[in-house]
Amino acid sequence: MTTTSPRHPGTGTARRHVVDVVPGDGIGTEVVPAAVRCVDHLAASFGFTVEWRERAWGCDHHRAHGRMMPVDGLEQLASADAILLGAVGAPDIPDDVTLWGLLIPIRREFVQYVNLRPVRSLPGIRSPLRSEAPIDLVVVRENVEGEYSEVGGRVNRGRPGEFAVQEAVFTRTGVERIARFAADLARRRSGRLISATKSNGIIHTMPFWDEVVAEVAGASGVRLEKVLIDALAARLVLRPESVDVIVASNLFGDILSDLAGALAGSIGVAPSANLDPTKTYPSMFEPVHGSAPDIAGMGIANPVGALWAAAMMLDHLGEPAAAARLVSAFEHVLRAGTATRDLGGTASTEEFTTAVVQALDEGAP
Repeated sequence: MTTTSPRHPGTGTARRHVVDVVPGDGIGTEVVPAAVRCVDHLAASFGFTVEWRERAWGCDHHRAHGRMMPVDGLEQLASADAILLGAVGAPDIPDDVTLWGLLIPIRREFVQYVNLRPVRSLPGIRSPLRSEAPIDLVVVRENVEGEYSEVGGRVNRGRPGEFAVQEAVFTRTGVERIARFAADLARRRSGRLISATKSNGIIHTMPFWDEVVAEVAGASGVRLEKVLIDALAARLVLRPESVDVIVASNLFGDILSDLAGALAGSIGVAPSANLDPTKTYPSMFEPVHGSAPDIAGMGIANPVGALWAAAMMLDHLGEPAAAARLVSAFEHVLRAGTATRDLGGTASTEEFTTAVVQALDEGAP
């Protein structure tokens, strides 16, 4: 990975962005360089530069140091404009160690309370559904509280009476801000918002969620539909075209976004943004697919999720034209029939990326 000019160049006129790159584990180390290559290719054409600060953190770092990142890792990231993450996880290290050692601390320290996951039918990718109606929806997931709290514990470990307690934490501040973000997004799209809930069975937190989301949606002027999570999962399979923007708690949003990505044809192309909408702290962008250790090192990983995540990052950094060009380029390549093996094609990661770069040069519409 190359590093361009510094963040504070003095009299230069180009826009400069500092991005911390955490390739992480598995195929993350293959798809992130593809995204960096494409962003660097766009930079000259669109009048900006990027200072890439590579962080070799993840499972290899854990094996060497007993930690997923350095003790001062969060302090190192704090001065960035954005973070580009590849993947986290390996078979020999428990998932709770890898996620709570890297990804989740970043989300929480930098108040990245929005997890934004767009799901859209892409050219050349067939949905497993019988219906050919195009899918175009966004899951807005609450990202720092809810069911994924740290409140709880295990008692009597290893004994017959061992038990575990996990508490879900929903605050008015947390629900209001995610509902407001989702309502604002819905207003710019169709004016329709679906709230995922389970208030018929979860007696305290979900009715509270319903009440606060309804208050925010009512004040915003969007049309709110409250749908039980099980019914919503079925609806995504049967009528995904009826869904536009979903607002959901941490757990529900996590599950629904992966389901929706699979319905669009492949979880390998799905992007994700972990946003601090205030831009007080850096936001983080990542593909959803995970480290995929079964194909790591084979050079066949699908880079679309990372490319789309990089486009979301560019948009967040104030480079919407470059972001749109990158999305158009990988869509053009898919439409032309070039695809990696997970999509039924034969292209390697390098071949697909090279085709995207060529499309960027040709100004793909």
